[in-house]
Amino acid sequence: MDDTSIGTRDKRGNWTPNKPLQIAPFWEGRWGKMAHFVIEYLWPWNTFHMVVSLAYWFLIIQPNLDAFKTFSPEMTLILYAINAGGIFVMYGSIELFYYVRRKQGTRFKYNSKFPSENPSDVFWFKSQNIDNFLRTFFLSIPIWTLVQVFFLWCFTNGIHAFGWMDWQNNWIWLVILTLLVPAIHEIHFFCGHWLIHQGVLYKWIHSIHHNSINPSPWSSMSMHPVESTFFFSEMLWHLIIPSNPIVALFQLNSTGYGAINGHIGFEKLELGGEAALDSHAYAHYLHHKYFEVNYGGEGLVPLDKWFGTWHDGSKESDELMKERFKKKKEKLRAKQAAKSGATPAE
Repeated sequence: MDDTSIGTRDKRGNWTPNKPLQIAPFWEGRWGKMAHFVIEYLWPWNTFHMVVSLAYWFLIIQPNLDAFKTFSPEMTLILYAINAGGIFVMYGSIELFYYVRRKQGTRFKYNSKFPSENPSDVFWFKSQNIDNFLRTFFLSIPIWTLVQVFFLWCFTNGIHAFGWMDWQNNWIWLVILTLLVPAIHEIHFFCGHWLIHQGVLYKWIHSIHHNSINPSPWSSMSMHPVESTFFFSEMLWHLIIPSNPIVALFQLNSTGYGAINGHIGFEKLELGGEAALDSHAYAHYLHHKYFEVNYGGEGLVPLDKWFGTWHDGSKESDELMKERFKKKKEKLRAKQAAKSGATPAE
């Protein structure tokens, strides 16, 4: 495929899409774009997460509900194996074909380099891939599983702020809630993500994730345990809003399996011929590149736009970002000068 038809490549080989990012069209009255937006909203990623969630429920959880009334080590290990196996297959396939075998080279790749080409002391064994892989499987996925087990313990013991809702009598609300799951994720993610970018929280917690400036699939869940706990805790919102466990599983799985979207590193994954899968990775790639932009998602709930941290990939956004950074530095200098009893000019 010709990636120059929709993007440009700089002298370093880094690729950038020509079209700036846009927030969800209904916020700006672009009603003619709604049909395209709805299709992309549902297919393929959210459809995939829902199918996976239904498989979890009907094949694994529902047949073993009684086991979750107590904290069963056996079921916990089974769920860990399923979560880890699913991530290994999904993330590992993309890693294998696009990062190890490099089946499409650097076409549509934002950063022309591959993580394996840049060993660094900030990573375990000086390898981003090994470091990210170990943190994913031995820190983040265990925490994902524990959140899952705790939620199922609450469900099987009837613990809920308003009582659990069944599909037969509440299907309209539950369908609406299902469609709102990505919005809940964006709000939850923005708030916590912005918080762990502040001061000591960034230094001791979130900087681990940001060591992967050039993210790849294994970077998706390479986090400090505190960040992982926050990340997967969004499932617990379904303990305090009228909900159903299937919707909550959709929330959790779209968080865990969906974490890869922002870390694929390619605008498109070529599938053969002219077929390609849109990654929706650019907004979060820009966050890894510039650190203090795009704390949320792609603009379904445009909190970044509203709070002035939105970067759509354009030169205009670059200038706004630089101006914001300049004001931040001036404010910091003035604060330091005030503490020392000098003036900023001194």
